[in-house]
Amino acid sequence: MSAFASRWNAASAQAQQRRAHMLARIAQLRALEQRAQDASAQAGPRFARRHQLLPRERVALLLDAGAPWLPLCSLAGFLHDVPDAEKSVPGGGIIAGIGFISGTRCMVVASDSGIEAGAIQPMGLDKILRVQEIALQERLPFIHLVESAGANLMRYRVEGFVYGGSMFRNLARLSSAGIPVITVQHGSGTAGGAYMPGLSDIVIMVEGRSRAFLAGPPLLKAATGEVATEEELGGALMHTTVSGLGEYLAQDDREALGMARRVMAQLYWSNRPQTLAGQALAAIETGYAEPPWPVDELLTLMPAHHREPVDMREVAARLVDGGALLEFKSGYGMATVCAQAAIQGHAVGLITNNGPIDIAGANKATHFIQWMCQLGHPIVYLQNTTGYMVGKEMEQGGIIKHGSKMIQAVTNATVPQLTIQCGASFGAGNYGMCGRGFAPRFLFSWPGATTAVMGGEQAAGTMRIVTEAALKRKGAEPDAQKMQQQFDAVVAMFERQQDAFATSGTLLDDGVIDPRDTRAVLGFCLSTIAEGAARELRPLQFGVARM
Repeated sequence: MSAFASRWNAASAQAQQRRAHMLARIAQLRALEQRAQDASAQAGPRFARRHQLLPRERVALLLDAGAPWLPLCSLAGFLHDVPDAEKSVPGGGIIAGIGFISGTRCMVVASDSGIEAGAIQPMGLDKILRVQEIALQERLPFIHLVESAGANLMRYRVEGFVYGGSMFRNLARLSSAGIPVITVQHGSGTAGGAYMPGLSDIVIMVEGRSRAFLAGPPLLKAATGEVATEEELGGALMHTTVSGLGEYLAQDDREALGMARRVMAQLYWSNRPQTLAGQALAAIETGYAEPPWPVDELLTLMPAHHREPVDMREVAARLVDGGALLEFKSGYGMATVCAQAAIQGHAVGLITNNGPIDIAGANKATHFIQWMCQLGHPIVYLQNTTGYMVGKEMEQGGIIKHGSKMIQAVTNATVPQLTIQCGASFGAGNYGMCGRGFAPRFLFSWPGATTAVMGGEQAAGTMRIVTEAALKRKGAEPDAQKMQQQFDAVVAMFERQQDAFATSGTLLDDGVIDPRDTRAVLGFCLSTIAEGAARELRPLQFGVARM
């Protein structure tokens, strides 16, 4: 394996234009994330009067100082609360990410109770379900900081209530799998929200602030006529001394978070005698070389529009140890690039595209995926394709069956797969390059990535041809002005939905990341996967039942 010989001039006018475009997109991303933080921080005076910490302050105190933190799905719900991009507040009312508590890698989820009292926002449920799925797959302890007004009854949807049961099912699955579930109840948990502590292995409550009941005083009175106070129904003191729902009683938020850290420390997960797999992991993650190019050059590579060509080898080389790639079948199916490399000491296979996937490219990728499965190396997909090649020659050559072989390989691969959407992700190319529907372990997007069944202009052109043909069959002549209006409307619809911020808002990825952070994010995710695989659990037939 040798260092890649870069031909990219990062100082060229073209490169600087691309850099400016990417920096503008990153600034938009950070502004959206800041909007959620600012919206939550407006509740600061109210929280201070109640001697409470804001949600992000809670997360910061819970996590190990200076340890890595990978936020997940920060744009969830963008444009789903309101359609105005200038007013939409992303995040889904949930803060989530992977971090370290008392030395142990964990999944941390917190109600963003500074916004609408922590009521679950649009896509908030989907966000919780996604991070629970990651916790199950990667064997991560699940720590939930709860303070939620529950569902907003003014936005009630019956399907939200029904599918919401999956959140509680996942808590039971986590506990049964031997994965600790720990809840810090900072505030209210009403109705279904009461099952968050009920299905946890350990519950920490805050005196005078924590509440958990199936029916609060208003609903209780409406349903049965009974009158009771919140403390009588579900106060922290009652639950830790009478009902047994809580294990630990804290005087305030700070003490509760300190208790959570002590509970985590007493798991002794971070200092258990290491398995051979764990020892191998520790050895892997030392002694690797950084790529030889400035990380800033990653900003200069991707164009603002997918029509401009990109050599994705230039991207791949800037993500791997020492910039070294061992390219597989370099002279065959050259629009599809497959290579072996390492990322922060983890051996990986890389698959990416310099255009549409043709027959040779599909066959090469299929062979390479099987080769990586034989070696046991995770596969990283760097998406940048307008899809599978079309045309008479391709169809007669069997592009459908060859593309299907590649999709079969992606679907049934026996190694972890991770995806970064760098550029275009169109048509079945999204599938063949392990898009969201193919369940990669992690999937992140760059700010300029675009995802669609096809390009907007191609879709509009197709609709124009179909509409004109239908009119002519009826003996009518197409109206040029109306045809143009339809064309423009279709293009606008596709471009609105294919934007990375819009797709991330719909949870079609696990977050939008700065290209300069890609190597660190991939390394963190690969370590998370490897650590989970090396972690020995003690599964139960059932989850821990509260006594």
